[in-house]
Amino acid sequence: MNEPSTISLPVDVERIQAMLPHRYPFLLVDRVVAFTPNTRLTALKNVTINEPFFQGHFPGHPVMPGVLIIEALAQASGLLVFLSTPRREGHPLYYLVKVDNAKFSRLVVPGDQLRLEVELKRTLRRMGLFACRALVDDQQVAEAELLCAERTEA
Repeated sequence: MNEPSTISLPVDVERIQAMLPHRYPFLLVDRVVAFTPNTRLTALKNVTINEPFFQGHFPGHPVMPGVLIIEALAQASGLLVFLSTPRREGHPLYYLVKVDNAKFSRLVVPGDQLRLEVELKRTLRRMGLFACRALVDDQQVAEAELLCAERTEA
């Protein structure tokens, strides 16, 4: 991976798959559109009727589950760390360990495009604290504070 100062935008889904371990149906970030190393990242998730969770949440009234919006924000947080850190041996993974102050203010439905905005508030002992929000059409639909911890693959 290139040094953080040479990241070219947008980062497409193929490059995202090289950074995150998630795959369909749990890869919830389609593109990175803005990035400031060690500070913030903006990503997009296109929500389509073909998402597998719409079959059961809710039939006849499809709504994206709030927990998956939080997961999308956690994945965007992981991308911020990955893009900000020069690559090293061991390929660390970042796990979501805490969610605080989660609020949902609007339903997310097929046809929406989620804009995922994450900001690194601080790091401490291989953990990152992120202020996150999700928007659709410039209206906030969710927000949360996420704590992610680094673990090296065995």
